[in-house]
Amino acid sequence: MLAYIARRLGSLALTMLVVTMLLFALMHSVPGGPFEVYFEKQPLPDFALQNIKHKYGLDRPVWEQYLRWLWAALHGDFGIPYESPTETVTGLILRAWPVTMRIGILTIALAYLLGLFFGIIAAVRQNTWIDGTMTFLATLGITLPNFVVGFVLIQIFAVQLHWFPTGGCCEPRQLVMPVIAYALGPMAGVARFVRTSMLEVMRTEYVMMARARGLPEWRVLRRYVLRTALIPLITILGPQIPDILTGSIFIEATFAIPGIGAYFTTASQTRDYPMIMALALLVGFLWGILYLLSDIAYTIVDPRVRLEGLKR
Repeated sequence: MLAYIARRLGSLALTMLVVTMLLFALMHSVPGGPFEVYFEKQPLPDFALQNIKHKYGLDRPVWEQYLRWLWAALHGDFGIPYESPTETVTGLILRAWPVTMRIGILTIALAYLLGLFFGIIAAVRQNTWIDGTMTFLATLGITLPNFVVGFVLIQIFAVQLHWFPTGGCCEPRQLVMPVIAYALGPMAGVARFVRTSMLEVMRTEYVMMARARGLPEWRVLRRYVLRTALIPLITILGPQIPDILTGSIFIEATFAIPGIGAYFTTASQTRDYPMIMALALLVGFLWGILYLLSDIAYTIVDPRVRLEGLKR
């Protein structure tokens, strides 16, 4: 197990290195630069622009800029964001990401708990009005953008009923509507996935054999159906977590949440190279780690699965 984890972490490190090289090259291949974009409406004199570029090392060859950035990043220094030169990239992320993490963790918990519940109910009550209603609501939840749901929630529960504030963060009342709006899409996807997976397992021969033996339906569902049907859920859980934990720019903009999601957009628009590189590393690292944890979880919940090269 330790050898497998070490190989995967080594592969992740190599992948991240290649990603940073490609991303750095692509950023610098676009004509112009961050300060040309930032001062587009009021251009700076050439000497002032050259001084700023020299200050941030942007006047050096691209390969030298990358090596300097890589050396600093390996020592935990991801630079200074161009949009906020009084802060460091690391400090900005550490300040903003906990807000996004709080909403993301609550979103994951709500989406998967309710998604499991609704998916199981829909499968057990297949072809009934309950199943039809659940399927319709799940389809609606997948198709509706989360910012539209957010606007509807604000209009009803904040503007008309005055139950919750229109925005902000960190207080329980301020988190209710963003979490609901953010969780609706993942919850609908989980519900549809669980329903489909359970129906496939319920048609298998060993489940029919269990029913033929006279076992109670609840025991058949718990012991034979759920244990098998929920294993593939790990496949969709892994990729969704990084997306949720790194924030939704629409949810954070709709509810005026000072999280990290907005930085994904602003950094790209203003070509804030240090922020772009740091955020890309953050997302890539989360994806790699959670895929590794998904593979390990498979071996725990399903003993038939063996990790490549792993001896038991």
